[in-house]
Amino acid sequence: MTSKPPAKDPAAKPRAGVPVWRTGKPDAFLAAAVDVARDAVATIAKDSEIGPHIAAKSEGERVVTHLFESRLPGYGGWQWYAVVTRNSRSKTVTVSELGLLPSEDSILAPEWIPWAKRVRPEDEAPAPESDPESDAETDGAEASDGSAAEGPDEESGADEAPAGETPSDEAPSDETGAE
Repeated sequence: MTSKPPAKDPAAKPRAGVPVWRTGKPDAFLAAAVDVARDAVATIAKDSEIGPHIAAKSEGERVVTHLFESRLPGYGGWQWYAVVTRNSRSKTVTVSELGLLPSEDSILAPEWIPWAKRVRPEDEAPAPESDPESDAETDGAEASDGSAAEGPDEESGADEAPAGETPSDEAPSDETGAE
């Protein structure tokens, strides 16, 4: 009898930002290039923000990722990474990628929820209608202090031209130049 390997749980999601590491032994020459990787990370971070070397992991044939502890404020548990590679039979190390990755201990933002799913039933309820009596009371209070209504004098001046303008300024001009 042959036994089948256990099926992978489809509900198990990979964590955001964490690459799937390929198994295999890293290239010995690239794994030893810790100083090259650290110098590369130092081009995007201060030396005080780069902690000790954590690991060298194989990404494929002649491709290795070096991980360094992050001491960047606000990024506890994160790791600096530098991906290094080389051509076959070459002893020249090339840095191909740099950055900051979360680890299992990192604090990450919660998973994004679409707006339609964030709306609660009470958010969809119609707004309460205002009471007509309370509207009348507030209108009366505004009119009694004199600041809300000035009286008919304000309305009579509506037909007058604003200060500094004459009625001739408002007349349409003939742009053709013909008289």
